[in-house]
Amino acid sequence: MKVMDNRGFTLMEMIVVLVIIGLLAGLVGPRLFTKADESKVETAWIQIKMIKGALYTMRLDIGRFPTPEEGLDWLYTPPKDLRLAKLWKGPYLDEKIPSDPWGAPYQFGAPGLEGQPFALYSFGADGKKGGSGYDADIGYPSG
Repeated sequence: MKVMDNRGFTLMEMIVVLVIIGLLAGLVGPRLFTKADESKVETAWIQIKMIKGALYTMRLDIGRFPTPEEGLDWLYTPPKDLRLAKLWKGPYLDEKIPSDPWGAPYQFGAPGLEGQPFALYSFGADGKKGGSGYDADIGYPSG
């Protein structure tokens, strides 16, 4: 009858494996986080373009864009002004306005820059006006 050797891994072997895992995580981790940041920026652009398209469609129906005070609610809720409510053919979005990928509301104002009728943008990753890289404003900003 043969006796089984039940020795486990040595402490040195465990340390070597942990170092290898740490090195791999150090190389792969930053690349994964960069891709996540890039996808959030791309998602923000897609949502902004979707909202912008809905605003232009609504303008075709009622003849104007909402004011900043009236806000983006008109995309899914009829205006309180009965004359405009009769012209409204919404909802222009399937759901309420989504938050930006960082969980903040999209900014809406009028007028926008460079002759744009409105401003529609996200403050980006830092949640503040301005910035650069992933912290930069995304969309069609105001002045």
